[in-house]
Amino acid sequence: MMVVLNNTNTQSVTFLLTGIPGLKAAQVWVSIPFCLLYAIALSGNSMILLVVLREHSLHEPMYYFLAMLSATDLSLSLCTLSTTLGVLWFEAREISLSACIAQMFFLHGFTFMESGVLLAMAFDRFVAICNPLRYTTILTNARIALIGVIVLIKNVAVMVPVALFVKRLSFCKSLVLSHSYCYHVDVIQLSCTDNRINNILGLFTIFFTAGLDFHCILLSYILIIRSVLSIASSEEQKKAFNTCISHIGDVAIFYIPLISLSLVRRYGRSAPPFVHTIMANVFLLIPPVLNPIIYSVKTKQIRKAIMKVLIQKKCQI
Repeated sequence: MMVVLNNTNTQSVTFLLTGIPGLKAAQVWVSIPFCLLYAIALSGNSMILLVVLREHSLHEPMYYFLAMLSATDLSLSLCTLSTTLGVLWFEAREISLSACIAQMFFLHGFTFMESGVLLAMAFDRFVAICNPLRYTTILTNARIALIGVIVLIKNVAVMVPVALFVKRLSFCKSLVLSHSYCYHVDVIQLSCTDNRINNILGLFTIFFTAGLDFHCILLSYILIIRSVLSIASSEEQKKAFNTCISHIGDVAIFYIPLISLSLVRRYGRSAPPFVHTIMANVFLLIPPVLNPIIYSVKTKQIRKAIMKVLIQKKCQI
């Protein structure tokens, strides 16, 4: 019979993280691409932050929002870096309930924050295209800062109840998680007590953050497309759409893995366990890896600023 560990004795609850199921013998080799992806994500987003802060020519609303996105991606990568590489390199699988809840809070919080920043960037593109003459008067530095604070407060407000309700659960001795980090659904499924409230709260949080943000982004692009199609010149239409390509790419690489992961979890129960693990890690790593690459390739100002920083460092050496 399973022994129940009551929430009043949280110090005795220790979860076991999981690397790549079925590939334990090859985990050291599997860690190489993970290390590479983490290195790209950390260096790429740090570089974007550096050039936006240093270059006065990038002190514009669009680039401030890009800096927010890079800061979020950087934080999201750091959330799972220690546990993922700890499991793959050193078999350091144990994590306490308190540490697990803290990681879960920041992991989901920064994920939902990325969704909020993408919505803010969609609003930026909407104002720039549909109301260009008032762009700088609408998106002042104070309003941009306010948008950032609102995104932060909203995500903290929805994640605090999620974390507190996990804290109230009781767990059984079989506490093996399915990932190398603490994922909300994964944690509450190990509870020996009724977790229906946790499930409902988790679904509400997703719909209120990423779900609502996605529909608002969709609406903003419907309005953008309507505005652009009303422009007589095809050259101007092309120019307007080109300013949105990088953001559309960011939205795609965030929501497509998210939707794919949800579909695999719901309909791919017969798939091997490592498929679920790979999908979950792809969802967390692909946006932080690709976002700086997309903006570096597609945005001339960012590319020039990065080259300037690299040349300056080379000259100093």
